Amino acid sequence: MNEKDWELLLTLYKEGTITSTAQKLYISQPALTYRIKQIEKGFQAKIIYRGNKGVVFTTQGLYLVEYAQKMVNELRKTKDKIRNMEDEVQGILRLGVSSNFALYQLPVLLEGFLSKYPNVEINLTTGWSSKILTKLQSEEVHIAILRGEHNWTGEQLILNQETLCVASKDIVDLEELPNLNLIKYQTDFHLKNTFDQWWQNNYTTPPNVTMEVDRIETCKELVKKGIGYAIFPSISLKDEDNLFTIDLEENDQKILRKTWLLHRKELLELNIIHAFVTFMKDFYGIKQ
Repeated sequence: MNEKDWELLLTLYKEGTITSTAQKLYISQPALTYRIKQIEKGFQAKIIYRGNKGVVFTTQGLYLVEYAQKMVNELRKTKDKIRNMEDEVQGILRLGVSSNFALYQLPVLLEGFLSKYPNVEINLTTGWSSKILTKLQSEEVHIAILRGEHNWTGEQLILNQETLCVASKDIVDLEELPNLNLIKYQTDFHLKNTFDQWWQNNYTTPPNVTMEVDRIETCKELVKKGIGYAIFPSISLKDEDNLFTIDLEENDQKILRKTWLLHRKELLELNIIHAFVTFMKDFYGIKQ
């Protein structure tokens, strides 16, 4: 097996079908099927079964998927180490970033970082914080920027923290919320759980959810038209939105949502990782 075979197995495992895997890898289905048969011939073992709904990996196939992931990770580490043996900050920086942070703050950060280090290439993945943490744990990204609570024992920095707030076009009173139209948007488990817990602690009836949308920006545009209210992290609100807001509180304390930068300590030996972490500390005024 070689690097292309590792990528083939990992992509097939993720996609679940020959058709989508071939499309993802930009090869023909017969070429993909031939390569799978060659891998099976080399190991003298059946690694997948093809069914009506896709492929199913055998026990031997699953073991090879685990092996492929380990080899891909080791190859990435080796390439990173080689590229960083010189003093110059260069190479590929793999970032995993929470969607909201990526939307509202990441562009200006990357603009500044790449202006300072033009020989760096950014490999960026965005998504919910739980997804980003999984990618950090599997070493698919060097650095994760995520929001809310998390389970990470490596290096971590609090970049900033902001309030959660009720937002509406018109002035509202918190006591009126159960009678008003709530617009919800898809978000990560931790933010949803924080809101649900706050609601249960303050009201005896469920919220009147009239709309559910997939994106926070869609939700905000509906709120700006006066169609309902929503609960937003303040990172997503700007002065020009002209929305009335009330910060959520629990026990007379504002509910805060933290943004974290996470990485493995040993990666600071790489020039590119050290440079990015230092840049972020300087940008947010972090002294540690």
